[in-house]
Amino acid sequence: MVEPEERPSVAGQRLGAPESMGISTLEPGQRPPTMPPGRQVSIRVQMLDDTQEVFEVSQRAPGKVLFDLVCAHLNLIEGDYFGLEFQDQRKMTVWLDLLKPTLKQIRRPKNTILRFVVKFFPPDHSQLLEELTRYLFALQIKHDLACGRLTCNESSAALLVSHIVQSEIGDFDEVQCKQHLLNNKYIPEQDALMDKIIEYHRKHVGQTPAESDYQLLEIARRLEMYGVRLYPAKDREGTKLSLAVAHSGVLVFQGHTKINAFNWSKVRKLSFKRKRFLIKLRPDLNQSNCQDTLEFMMGSRDCCKVFWKICVEYHAFFRLFEEPKPKPKPVLFTRGSSFRFSGRTQRQVIDYVKDSEFKKVPFERKHSKIQSNSGLSPFPPRLCVEGQGESNASASGHQADSPVGRTQVTVENPALQHYTGSLTSQTNGCRNGTHDEADARLKPSPSKQQAEHLSTGLASHAAKGPVSRSPQHSESPSAGQVMVNGQKQSLSLGQSPDRRQPSPLTSPLLTDAGFVRTDDEDEVRRKRFPTDKAYFIAKELLTTERTYLKDLEVITVSFQKSVGKDEAMPDSLRNLIFANFEPVYKFHETFLNDVEQRLAQWEGRSNAHIKGDYQRVGDVMLKNIQGLKLLTAHLQKHSEALLELERTCRSSRRLEGLCRDFELQKVCYLPLNIFFLRPLHRLMHYKQILERLCKHYPPTHDDFRDSRAALADISEMVVQLHGTLIKMENFQKLLELKKDLTGVEDLAIPGREFIRLGCLSKLSGKGLQQRMFFLFNDVLMYTSRGMTASNQFKVNGQLPLYGMTIRESEDEWGVPHSFTLFGQRQSVVVAASSASEMEKWVEDIKMAIELADKCNGSSAEILSSSFTDSKSPEESSADQESEDDLSASRTSLERQTPHRGNTTVHVCWHRNTSVSMVDFSVALENQLSGNLLRKFKNSNGWQKLWVVFTNFSLFFYKTHQDEFPLASLPLLGYSITVPSESENIHKDYVFKLHFKSHVYYFRSESEYSFERWMEVIRSATCSSSHIRSLSRKEPHVY
Repeated sequence: MVEPEERPSVAGQRLGAPESMGISTLEPGQRPPTMPPGRQVSIRVQMLDDTQEVFEVSQRAPGKVLFDLVCAHLNLIEGDYFGLEFQDQRKMTVWLDLLKPTLKQIRRPKNTILRFVVKFFPPDHSQLLEELTRYLFALQIKHDLACGRLTCNESSAALLVSHIVQSEIGDFDEVQCKQHLLNNKYIPEQDALMDKIIEYHRKHVGQTPAESDYQLLEIARRLEMYGVRLYPAKDREGTKLSLAVAHSGVLVFQGHTKINAFNWSKVRKLSFKRKRFLIKLRPDLNQSNCQDTLEFMMGSRDCCKVFWKICVEYHAFFRLFEEPKPKPKPVLFTRGSSFRFSGRTQRQVIDYVKDSEFKKVPFERKHSKIQSNSGLSPFPPRLCVEGQGESNASASGHQADSPVGRTQVTVENPALQHYTGSLTSQTNGCRNGTHDEADARLKPSPSKQQAEHLSTGLASHAAKGPVSRSPQHSESPSAGQVMVNGQKQSLSLGQSPDRRQPSPLTSPLLTDAGFVRTDDEDEVRRKRFPTDKAYFIAKELLTTERTYLKDLEVITVSFQKSVGKDEAMPDSLRNLIFANFEPVYKFHETFLNDVEQRLAQWEGRSNAHIKGDYQRVGDVMLKNIQGLKLLTAHLQKHSEALLELERTCRSSRRLEGLCRDFELQKVCYLPLNIFFLRPLHRLMHYKQILERLCKHYPPTHDDFRDSRAALADISEMVVQLHGTLIKMENFQKLLELKKDLTGVEDLAIPGREFIRLGCLSKLSGKGLQQRMFFLFNDVLMYTSRGMTASNQFKVNGQLPLYGMTIRESEDEWGVPHSFTLFGQRQSVVVAASSASEMEKWVEDIKMAIELADKCNGSSAEILSSSFTDSKSPEESSADQESEDDLSASRTSLERQTPHRGNTTVHVCWHRNTSVSMVDFSVALENQLSGNLLRKFKNSNGWQKLWVVFTNFSLFFYKTHQDEFPLASLPLLGYSITVPSESENIHKDYVFKLHFKSHVYYFRSESEYSFERWMEVIRSATCSSSHIRSLSRKEPHVY
């Protein structure tokens, strides 16, 4: 038996934390308000996980004191989103007023239980900055689903429950999942949706509890009944309705269907008079007969007042910048209610959390009800005992983390709970996180050795089978003295102050150590995860495979839904595209699942019983690449599908319009043709990953043989399909440029190769004028940017390369970085923006002239007959453009019209740079995906984003499961460096992107990922030479 030392009951202190500063309504550095004098009263509060806690408050204390105690108990920073509700003597559910004395509101405290619940539901859960807050919101959603308040269709309900199950028991196991759903009811009609829930749960492999919470909130916030509490009412005709309030305004429901909404911007005043609730609207200038005042009848005056109060609070919380000031007390008479919103507004909460100087209390989500292997570490650092729980107490398992090891406890019965707490004495050094604390953790105390013994005993006891809840089977230590708001009480270890099971919210079951995390502890925490470079290579495989599967969905799902079923697409083309893409998509679905399962086992996140060495990925790659070789025939058909789609679009304007409209959809974040080449590019990615893996492994490593065999197989496929890839990359680029150019009939003629595009200044009678130049292996085109809505570039002239000469002419014209192109019928003087740009252009043009001279000149003759070398009428007028016209056309990328306003051509125009075909190929082959933390130049906080690099751009998502990016950042012209000391970025693995005054900081999770991001981004910002082009490509025809 262990005699625990005295420990305070507040959650953070019980874990060895300094006194919590996580009270939502206090400013930094302030302590909780002193308790007013008077008799102490016990108040019971039910938390969101259905556990109850007892708080001692003075009978004179206002509601704010009790609410602050609850927030401090939970170490909750963003407590302003929550509230305490209870049933008053009239059996009405009301909110605790923070300004009024608690006992004036709760007449019978011994018989009243307050409920700590979400009060204000923000429109976007990403506004919640703390993971603990999101977890509490997820518990609220779970409760609303179970009681039928949050209604939705069957598919949404099944998806919501699947995420709840994933967060509670972890990765999919069919038997365990079915048993868990039979034992737990999350929605009223759960049995009918069992199969659909299991089907969704199967797809969540590798998803952490925190990610499951995030997805749960993401789905829930889109539902019509999200955060809605209905208040019964009637309209003037006596029709039964319900009123509700949300962040946007007052809502009107009929049943569970929203029939009207009054935005805050339209509401002039809210009031009530007896049973009547009145909404006074602002006059609408567009409607002369608009009703000014709307009237609803509610059950009683008290009902009206309760709803009016919550409307006032919602309006103040979401619409005001700061807490409203109290009204001055009237001298003689009072008129109206003195009620006002008390607390911080949402804007103040967000600013407070972002700008707080103190470090946040760490919170790490764990599986709530996992059944996993015990004793994974020989150093179990915390005490694990049985507790006596009531029948509805949740069985919670947890990995108890420490700097020296991990312990997993098996829970196979709802009665079996474990409580883990720090048993080290709370010295000043421990509280302040000094060296004394580090020494105490590294040298286990006798208490920890006893804890180790108890943990081993519990694990062995649990392994034998279910544990009875009868008292004679309990092995809890003897009772100890604990503090409840300063009062000593006798309490068995493992019980909360009201002698119930401890809440997972306030015990280490779901939280990390309660002390404030330091930078050293961040380092320790990182070291818990695998540090082998092979692990990070495997993780790159996982993250890029997720993006690749989403890219395949653009063709197999989105394109098929939007275009594939239209009669404008011939059946032959439909079959050619989808019959060859769908088998590849299904194969990679299985491949991704295999990789996710392997990574989950590698990280120790899987709740399967681990047998054997799973810290390898070569065997998974070998098995799937051998399966991929069987799909070679389908991969070869993809280029044929792209060619056939282009031919059909030429003959069918309707199909061409459908494809153009599809490219404007958010899901098609790249030119459509690029998605047709994704499977061929993916082979290059596999080859690069396996080359890094084989280079890392010594020949004696267990995984080296499989990795080497997989590399040989994928190299064979790359050699087989490389010629097709080179041809199709060039063809795809010609098709893309065709959409950016006007004034040329057919850009993609047989034998033409794209070499370089970019911005040069052309010398004319008006001086230097900015033009876009396009270099091919047979012709050099120069264009001006059109002023039309389509933002296309107008071809002003074409210079055949056959017989052309080039000469540097900086001294002749006095223009820096200028050179002259001498054609058979016309000479042109152009200037580059820098010496390096000039060198690239001169080098590529000389190479193209050599290629043209080797040919017989037939293509030049064709061009000469089709286009004159002299200026066309269109060019004459274009050359007369003034600098004012040009500057007017240089709008920012953010203000472009949706149609082709953000392509590579336009980025080159705005950034005054150029790119070659080799650059395009490298950017497509060097793709990368993963989570990064982003920080702006003048911001304090880091935002976690899913980032995809491809096609010279970074695309930003909230999570890897999002259908389309939130924003993008074209990287052409940007520089990538490491922050300097003067920038005060005191974090590891941070790189900096900057272009003129635009600065972004990105932070990766490991040294390997940091180096990979630096490598691929440099490939987009550093142009390649023509030497690599010659080594990579051969002249070819279609």
